[in-house]
Amino acid sequence: MKQIARGAGAEERLLGFVPTMGALHEGHFSLVHAAKSQASPVVVSIFVNPMQFGPNEDLKKYPRTFEADRVALERLGVDYLFAPAPEEMYPKGFRTAVTVEGLSEPLEGRSRPGHFRGVATVVLKLFEIVQPRFAYFGRKDAQQARILEQMAHDLHLDTQVVVCPIVREPDGLAMSSRNVYLKENDRHAATALSRALGGVRREVEAGEHDVTQLVAAMRRVLDAEPGLAVDYAEIVDADTLEPAVNLQRRCLALIAAFVGGTRLIDNALIEQQGTSFTVSL
Repeated sequence: MKQIARGAGAEERLLGFVPTMGALHEGHFSLVHAAKSQASPVVVSIFVNPMQFGPNEDLKKYPRTFEADRVALERLGVDYLFAPAPEEMYPKGFRTAVTVEGLSEPLEGRSRPGHFRGVATVVLKLFEIVQPRFAYFGRKDAQQARILEQMAHDLHLDTQVVVCPIVREPDGLAMSSRNVYLKENDRHAATALSRALGGVRREVEAGEHDVTQLVAAMRRVLDAEPGLAVDYAEIVDADTLEPAVNLQRRCLALIAAFVGGTRLIDNALIEQQGTSFTVSL
């Protein structure tokens, strides 16, 4: 992989990179399309990163569909699939980790201590191996994307982090590899996340800028769903991830909740346009 990356650099080609943990779906494929529109060659990695899973999380049962993923990527015209083994990424005696202070502790960081340490470490390693000019991530994992933007900035990396829109199922559920865990009777409960964010959009479009009221609107939808247990529902500054009081230039409405035994996350981006705000689900 490093030889391929060096060859692309020597030819002054812009390498595009989509890091994944496999179990690919249309959300991942949208990142591939974005990469192909901007870069060549395009590399996709598949690596289920043990460092980002907590002791009680689903590393062993995380869906692994490597052959189907490989075929799909070939059909999409991806140039290279990089699929390292865990012992290659974390050889015996591995001691180094990356932490992005301040952005890693709230929200997902409260619920999943050490998660973003694992994410930042593996992504930096992948960037060093693949040497991409552009790396593509979905906005569904908004906190992750913000952390990786900060890491790239702070460490003067040559890689530009490109954050792409959320891709949703027809019923509004944000696409995720973990959706396969949902039982049939869990599906409606799972759509409460996107329905709650849709409620925020309606409130904002009606002129509501008070964050307390907007969070209350989210909670009304979430709390009315008996099959769902809320982890958090917050509106934060999109850059600092600190709680917002009133809507400002860019905010994120973020939700994490359990449906059955499956933990789901979703978000909406709230952006100021003149004196009004737009909400992107």
